[in-house]
Amino acid sequence: MNKTFGVIGGDRRQTELAALLRADGRTVWTYGVGEDPELPEQAAAADVVILPLPLCREPGLLNWSRTPLAVGELFSRFQPSQLLLAGQVGPEERRTAEKQGLVLVDYFRREELTVANAAATAEAALQVAMEQMDRTLLGMDCLVLGFGRIGKLLACRLQGLGARVTAAARKPADRAWIRAFGLQALDTGALTGSLARFGAVFNTVPTPLLDQTLLAELPTGCLYLDLASVPGTDAVAAQRLGIHYIQARSLPGRLVPVTAAAAIRDAVYNIIIEE
Repeated sequence: MNKTFGVIGGDRRQTELAALLRADGRTVWTYGVGEDPELPEQAAAADVVILPLPLCREPGLLNWSRTPLAVGELFSRFQPSQLLLAGQVGPEERRTAEKQGLVLVDYFRREELTVANAAATAEAALQVAMEQMDRTLLGMDCLVLGFGRIGKLLACRLQGLGARVTAAARKPADRAWIRAFGLQALDTGALTGSLARFGAVFNTVPTPLLDQTLLAELPTGCLYLDLASVPGTDAVAAQRLGIHYIQARSLPGRLVPVTAAAAIRDAVYNIIIEE
């Protein structure tokens, strides 16, 4: 794999990704990554350019900690002969790349990466929860909202720690799987009257599920850990009701960046091999 790599923007995952690529003997240039020297021209001209996960934190703007940079402006520096890789690419950014004839691949659509990211998120969520609570998960009633990749892995890990786990899902098929895993199942559309016993709630669903009436059912001091990209409830209302609300987005990049970066590197190598 005799290719040069440009790593641009992002969080600690990108810093660790550049280090992992160099450890593999790759030529790597970076721009807006950690404390690395700024090499924007070389990074933008590399054979393979790896952009952040997610590509944008705000609409149209690159996800990085520097002066706001429009993705369209960044794309104007690239050539159709390059392979551009980014995570969670929005439709507008995809259209911008297509108009410029660029080859842009969303690496977060790779199943091997999304599963690894879900596992890292589940483990990091447990770390955050245990740091925030003054009692153990053993014997605690815990609710996991959503039973996708993260919800499944998180529920199983909570069960392994001895928590009494209930998972809520919209689809009957998902609720059947919840019961098959030996967990209690709830319908996300019928939660009224079911929430008073939970000491911790882990939300993985990127849509509001708990309104103020449902929040009021949770006991005072309940930990509400919101893992979704879109909050699952009103944070201000939750705090007013005495619920310990924590917004916990992008946990892999914050808490386990080396593991997260290794998963991205492996997905990148797979994409290159398949191109």
